[in-house]
Amino acid sequence: MMKKLLSILVLTALTSCQQKIKVDSVVINANVYTVNSSFDKAEAFAIKDGKFIEVGNSKDIQEKYTSDSLIDAKGQTIVPGFIDAHCHFLGLGFNSKQVDLVGTTSFDEVVSKIIEFSNKHDLKHIWGRGWDQNDWDKKEFPDNRLLNKLYPDTPIVLTRIDGHASLVNQAALDLGNVTIDSKVDGGELVIKDGELTGVLIDRAQELVKNYMPKASRKDIVDALLEAQNICFENGLTTVDDAGLDREYIEIIDSLQQMGDLKIRMYAMVSGTPKNVDYYLNKGIVKTDKLDVRSFKFYADGALGSRGALLRKPYSDKPNHFGLQLTDLKTFDTYAKRIANSEYQMNTHAIGDSANHTVLNIYKNVLEGKKDRRWKIEHAQVISPEDFKLFDDIIPSVQPTHATSDMYWAEDRLGHERIKGAYAYKELLNHYGKVALGTDFPVEQVSPFLTFYAAVARQDVKGYPEDGFQMENSLSREETLKGMTIWAAYSNFEEGEKGSIEAGKFADFIILDKNIMEVPVKEIPEMKTLQTFVGGESVFN
Repeated sequence: MMKKLLSILVLTALTSCQQKIKVDSVVINANVYTVNSSFDKAEAFAIKDGKFIEVGNSKDIQEKYTSDSLIDAKGQTIVPGFIDAHCHFLGLGFNSKQVDLVGTTSFDEVVSKIIEFSNKHDLKHIWGRGWDQNDWDKKEFPDNRLLNKLYPDTPIVLTRIDGHASLVNQAALDLGNVTIDSKVDGGELVIKDGELTGVLIDRAQELVKNYMPKASRKDIVDALLEAQNICFENGLTTVDDAGLDREYIEIIDSLQQMGDLKIRMYAMVSGTPKNVDYYLNKGIVKTDKLDVRSFKFYADGALGSRGALLRKPYSDKPNHFGLQLTDLKTFDTYAKRIANSEYQMNTHAIGDSANHTVLNIYKNVLEGKKDRRWKIEHAQVISPEDFKLFDDIIPSVQPTHATSDMYWAEDRLGHERIKGAYAYKELLNHYGKVALGTDFPVEQVSPFLTFYAAVARQDVKGYPEDGFQMENSLSREETLKGMTIWAAYSNFEEGEKGSIEAGKFADFIILDKNIMEVPVKEIPEMKTLQTFVGGESVFN
C-alpha cells in the first residue's frame, strides 16, 4: 500500500513538473509597479523571447513556469524601463571627447579647464560644452580675447550648456571667414565696442561649426557605445534622440542589428530639406530597437541665451524679442508636407511667441486628422489663452529645466509671464498626458533628478523651501507614467513598451529604494541596481 502511495506521489510530482512552462527567466518576490491602465502592483512575472508572458503573484508564477534563470528580487522595487522622451544621446557620447564646462562658476575657471584639457591631449582643435553665464558672478556673455592670446592657432568652440550659443576664438572664426559683416537668418553675432566678441547665438554657430573637422565613423561608434553605458547605468531602456541626420541613424541601425547597441531608440530626424525628402519618400523605419517616424524642427532659441522668441520684449533686455529660427513660410510648408504623411512633427518651442505660432500652424494643417500625436518639445513659456490648444498636441517637457532656470527665469520674463512657464500640471490637465525627458546633456542624465524635479519642484539643495510654483508639480504616479507609458505613447509605442504587461518587451529596472514611497528628498540619490532590455541584463 505504501509503495503504491509513493508511486502516485512521484507520478503526481513528475506530471506537475512536466506541466510547467519552460521560460527564459522568472522574477519573484518583487514590489512591481506595472504602470498598466489600472496602475496595478504585482510580485512576479515570467519572460520568454524577450517579452513578458505573464504578470502576477510569486506563488502562481512559480507554479506555472520554470526557468534556469530565477531572480529573487527580495522585495526590491521594479518599474518599467525609463524612457527619456527628449534627449541628445549621440551628443552625450561626444561629450566625453570635449572639455566639460558644466558647473563652472566663472570664465577664469572655463579657461583653466581648457588649459588642463589641452595639456593632456595633443589636439588640432578643441571642443567644450556646458558653460552658463547665469551661474557666474558676472552674468554676462564672455568674450574671446584671452582665448585668442592663449590659442592663436588652435580653433576652439565652447558651446553653452543649452546648445544655443557658443564662444569661439579668432582661429575658429577664421575657419568660416566670419567677420563683423557676416549675417545669418535665425542667428546673432554678439558685437561689443564695434568688435566681434566670439559669442555666436543659435544659427550663427553654423558659420564656424560647419567648418570644424567632422567626426569619423569610429568616433561616432565610440560615442554611441559610451552614451549607452551611461544610460543603462541610469535605468534608461529607450531614448528619444531629438535631432539626428540620416548618417547617424544608419550607423545606429547597423550597431543595433549587430547587437552592439542594445538600447532602444526613437530617432527624431533633423528637419533639413535633404533629410525630409529622403525619409518622406522612404516611409517609417521600424525595428524592435529603432523607430524612425518623426522630424525635429526649431521654432526659436533658448531662454538662457535670450534666443527664445517672446511676444513682448525680455524684461531684462528691452526691445529684444529673441530669435525665430525657421521662417514661417518654410515652417508652414514643412508642416503641410508632414501632415500628409505618416510622420510626426516635433518642434522645439521655448518662448510664448514660438509656442503660439507653432500651435496655430499645427492646428491648421492637422484639421480633420486624428491621432497624429504631434509634439511641442519644451513648451516652456505659454500664454494663458494658449494652454487650451494643447488639447490634441503632446507637451514634451523636461522637469529639471524648471529647477535649473528658476534662479534667473523671472528676470527674463517678469512677474506675470513667469506664471505660464514650466507649467507641467497645467499642460497635463489639457492634454491628459505629458512626455517627460531630460534634454541631456543640457541637463544631467539621471531620471531620478527628473522625477524629483517634477514632484518636489526643488533643486538638490532643497531650494526653494516651498517648491517653485508648486501648483504645477506632478504627483508621483503622474511622473512615473510620464517617464514610461506616456513617453511610449508619445512615440506610438504604448503597445510594446512603457508598462509591465504580457506581450510587451521585457524592459524593466530594479531600484535600490521604492521611488513611490521613499521620502522625496532621497529620490535624487537613488540608484538603478539592474537594467534589463528584452529580458537581458545590460547593467548590474
